Amino acid sequence: MDATGLIPLLERGGPVIWAIAALSLFTLTLIIWKTLRLARLGVWGGSAAQAMVETFRMSGRDPGSKGGGLRARVAHHAISCVLDPALDDAATREETERFARRLLTEARSGLRALDVIATVAPLLGLLGTVLGMIEAFQALQASGARADPSILAGGIWQALLTTAAGMAVAIPAALALAWFESLIDNAAADMEDLATRVFLTKSTGFARAAE
Repeated sequence: MDATGLIPLLERGGPVIWAIAALSLFTLTLIIWKTLRLARLGVWGGSAAQAMVETFRMSGRDPGSKGGGLRARVAHHAISCVLDPALDDAATREETERFARRLLTEARSGLRALDVIATVAPLLGLLGTVLGMIEAFQALQASGARADPSILAGGIWQALLTTAAGMAVAIPAALALAWFESLIDNAAADMEDLATRVFLTKSTGFARAAE
């Protein structure tokens, strides 16, 4: 549908559908922004972190930072904490967990907004439909004995526009939210695995390296 046909539909849907249209633009912008942000945070990367941990296990030395992804940053921080003589085992784990939590909080920014949109958009659509139905029945009542079923039918399909529009916004928002949460959960699991391997290397890897 081109813009010429879209404007009349928006006008028939009333103020609610205009609000949903604005919400759809915000949702699209938010999804694009979140995708780019996760790419910048390196949520899809992982090979650099694996290489860092393997190098540390073999040599017992800090291999240096390789890449800026979430996994690599946590792996490097865990190695730095393990090699810090001022930190005991408990402090090393606590500091690594604190650092990982901060990165995950940064990665999850914006997800709450998508969750709210996925909930609110259908409710806005239903609100518009109820208001439209009220208006349609009022028009039918005002026509009295000369009631034309086409008046009611026309009012109903116009009212249902907001329900369809609300769902059209909520479904992509819900799918994007589930996708983003899956990516972040996978990254969190990998970060925990990498940090655990670094902690275990402190007692096993160093011994092999010294032999």
